[in-house]
Amino acid sequence: MVELLAPAGNIESLEAAIGEGADAVYLGLKNFNARLRTTNFAWNQFEAAVESLHRQNKKIYVTVNTVCEERETERMYRFLSYLNDVGPDGLIVQDYAIMRMAQEFFPNLELHASTQMNVESSNAVRLLQKNGIKRMVLARELGLNEIKKIKDETGAELEVFVHGALCVSESGLCLFSSFLGGKSANRGMCTQACRRFYTAEVPGGIKQGYYFSPCDLQLIDQIPGLIDAGVDSFKIEGRMKSAEYVGTVVAAYRYVIDHYKEDRKGAIATGKRILSSDFARSKTTYWYGFDNLEDGVDNAASKILNPDQAGGTGIYLGKISAIKPADKELVAAIRETLPEDATPEQRNIQMATLKGGSYDPDPGDSIRLHRKDDSGRVSHKIRTVELEEDSEKRWIDIPGGFSVGDEVYLLQIKAGTKRYNRVLPGDIGKYRKQPKDEILPILDLTPVADKELSYFPEGVYVQVSSIADVFAVQGFNPVRVIIEYNSETAYDLLNHKTVLPFSKKQTYISLDPFCSAATEDKLKEELDKLVEDGYFNFVANNIAHIQMLKNAKVNVIAGPYLYTFNRWAVSWLENQGIGAFIMPYENSRRNLESTYENNVRSRVLVPVFAYPALFRMRFKLPEDYDFTYFEDKEGKTFKVNSTKDGSFVMPEEPFSIVDKVNFINTSGFKRVLIDFSKTKVSRSQIKAITTSMIKGQPLPDVSRFNWKDGFYSPQQIEEYKAANERAAAQKANGGRGPASGRNYGKKNYGSSNGKRKGRR
Repeated sequence: MVELLAPAGNIESLEAAIGEGADAVYLGLKNFNARLRTTNFAWNQFEAAVESLHRQNKKIYVTVNTVCEERETERMYRFLSYLNDVGPDGLIVQDYAIMRMAQEFFPNLELHASTQMNVESSNAVRLLQKNGIKRMVLARELGLNEIKKIKDETGAELEVFVHGALCVSESGLCLFSSFLGGKSANRGMCTQACRRFYTAEVPGGIKQGYYFSPCDLQLIDQIPGLIDAGVDSFKIEGRMKSAEYVGTVVAAYRYVIDHYKEDRKGAIATGKRILSSDFARSKTTYWYGFDNLEDGVDNAASKILNPDQAGGTGIYLGKISAIKPADKELVAAIRETLPEDATPEQRNIQMATLKGGSYDPDPGDSIRLHRKDDSGRVSHKIRTVELEEDSEKRWIDIPGGFSVGDEVYLLQIKAGTKRYNRVLPGDIGKYRKQPKDEILPILDLTPVADKELSYFPEGVYVQVSSIADVFAVQGFNPVRVIIEYNSETAYDLLNHKTVLPFSKKQTYISLDPFCSAATEDKLKEELDKLVEDGYFNFVANNIAHIQMLKNAKVNVIAGPYLYTFNRWAVSWLENQGIGAFIMPYENSRRNLESTYENNVRSRVLVPVFAYPALFRMRFKLPEDYDFTYFEDKEGKTFKVNSTKDGSFVMPEEPFSIVDKVNFINTSGFKRVLIDFSKTKVSRSQIKAITTSMIKGQPLPDVSRFNWKDGFYSPQQIEEYKAANERAAAQKANGGRGPASGRNYGKKNYGSSNGKRKGRR
């Protein structure tokens, strides 16, 4: 029987999901999950939920689907140990480090590969199956035939998203939010740059729109076909949605799953009627209904993108036009109904009037508020409405932290509200398990053997996207050139069209990070031909590439999209036969140095210049997207490139630390990458970059990305505040007393008795 899997962003959503017939729920705790901006569950709530759901023969999965830095690995180890003790039915994971730790310490934990792991092919599935992954949450950019192919070829347990918000970027490959300020989608901090309002330069002037804000997925028509294809679990997105939303969507899909065999057309019609109160964005079936891959690449954009559609969810209620303090009794009454871990915004109630919408919300309606600077969104249920006698103003209660000009959307009307049976017991005081202060054993990466890295010499590496640019970058005198494998370069390489100025020994071939079921067989044939032709250096950017090349006598380097933000992830890749690594574009200097000790830094290639792809879309953009450059409301400029291989959004200002190359070399990282992917090389660029490297002078108008400041971290901010408070208290006390607080530099994870070597 197929599983219906529902989101549980809070206790109310959990009750709605179970009350409407979900077979399982997935939820996050306070860290290491891709929805850190939702409420999430406290330790005792989670423990109680596991016990309660198991009594009802329901399953509960935990999202641990973010990447962690080296300094966080001990906290991850403790978290996994806690989960192992509590006993959920599965962990949804992205970081290879979790697989490595589970293999070593927690073999009883069932692991599911998150959609963030970018799994969309049989080859990727096979590799994960061999590494103990029980279920694959497939990338959302797949069609029915591709899903069926993976099931037929692997027999793997498959989970597929069927309803909810979409990412415009290919799963796990979005860098936009991170590039804008360190709030990484791979860290659960996405600020949804795709939902923003942009201004584009078009012929004859400018044009504005929500150019990259996708519609919401709705596959209720496809449920019978997906069941026939062998899908094991249907997943509803929405851990940041209201309980009413969750209940409505679960009810609709539950009905279709239960009744489609007796009356397929009628069951789907009923399911759609139930979904009519889902006040979300307009709907799309995305990659379903196309005849072939080319048809999808050419036409999927028209099904998923609508530049006139506001980035928000639900019916537009208008903007806040005025704010005033709420009555103290109302604030007190609302606070009594809030959970213990409610945010300050939820507790600091205020009153607001709205202007510009077509519907007046009433008590019991659920709304979502969006800050005008895109810094946050909060859902809220209205408790009261005040009408001014001498005016037409209607005042509604809203959370604190919002101001005039912020937008408000309707999520659910009161009529759709239901009461559900409690899932958690009334008293959860007996549930007291928490992560313990356990010490993570030391992990040493594999020492570099003599001549092991002969294919990976010290010096400057240059990556390009066209054959013409292979010739253009000779001025750098690179020790190796990396050619991006795309439609153009593949044709040239496979058909021997051009005699390259670099030998095959000096050439690496970098593979695209999105490797779909529709393209994997063709890619495997082409890789076999390239190997036969004498190419033996490849950059893998998808785990499918590792599987494809495992039996070939070639050198495989882990590319920047095989995320290695900690040594446990590096160790897992080592166990797959990989000995060299390209640093992820999002990484910081501090974390890079923490991950790799001095004796293994010769394994690492550090990008020092790139126009990193911020969005990677599987489709061509519509013909009426007749622009290359566009701006956000802060005036930052970006460019978009639409090709037969998909579409790519890149910054106008490149990431550059080329002026730091001498420092990087001195630190032991003596291999640096200048990456011209998706852009054309010019003589002026070559001259400017060369001068910057030699003189150590920064290039103008560039971004440092996260190199200096690292990822944005709410926990780190709290730690800094606490440290400052301690310092102030110590100063006030005359400087007496020991300095407390945690050292996040070089860490001793434990005694030598607990050492773990690299390869297993």
